[in-house]
Amino acid sequence: MRFERVLVVGAGQMGGGIAQVVAASGRSVLLHDSLQGATERALESMARSLAKLAEKDGAQPDEVLARIEVVDDVVPADLLIEAVVEDAGVKEALLRRADGLLPPDAILASNTSSIPITTLAAATGRPERVIGMHFFNPVPVLELVEVVRAVQTSDETAAAIVELARDLGKTPAEARDFPGFVSNRILMPFVNEAAYALMEGVAEPAAIDTIAKLGFAHPLGPLALADLIGLDTCVAIMQVLHEGLGNPKYAPCPLLRQYVAAGRLGRKSGRGFYEYP
Repeated sequence: MRFERVLVVGAGQMGGGIAQVVAASGRSVLLHDSLQGATERALESMARSLAKLAEKDGAQPDEVLARIEVVDDVVPADLLIEAVVEDAGVKEALLRRADGLLPPDAILASNTSSIPITTLAAATGRPERVIGMHFFNPVPVLELVEVVRAVQTSDETAAAIVELARDLGKTPAEARDFPGFVSNRILMPFVNEAAYALMEGVAEPAAIDTIAKLGFAHPLGPLALADLIGLDTCVAIMQVLHEGLGNPKYAPCPLLRQYVAAGRLGRKSGRGFYEYP
């Protein structure tokens, strides 16, 4: 399947990045977000990102942006990629609605980083055509796409999404539908333990991150990475892991919860473990 028209719902950091890479592959992108101003901010961010990439590979930002159309609602397309808030109820409602509006052969893909795809698929009348397509931030730069099959996902759907990921210049890696999949089942306990180390006074944020960067050869330390992801998103993922796997080791660190309650969400709010003027 070629997927000539791709609907991206959610124009935040992830959705905007997804729209950019899909448009850069030559496809038409329909971008929707119900939050006022979100699509405008996404287009501005894409323009900056494409300008930087053009310095390296000679890409034409205007040509890519011309393939992106902002739409006021869910509209017919060959493929939906949802990148809305990490909330099962919100995602289920969106997929249920898209199921009634998109053509019967369209695929519904979720960029969720932790919510079970099987549950999302069950909210639709086409569960065999629902799949997880988990991109990584920043989407235009990072190569991985975690492809997660629901229990109901057909071989045809999985093969089409793996092929699409490759066509977008990404490397697909398939995972089974368990809470957190592979990436966040490994990453979030790392972030959570770093938050505990800070809470317990083992070290300051800069020291924790420096040790991770230089000791483990990570490009970002776990606390800086949490700020990039969003502390609210980290807590949401840890809650899915905790509830889904039933193991207390996955419970979010109290400091993470406290920061979220205080509105310290990371880069997007201007302050998390670090400050962002």
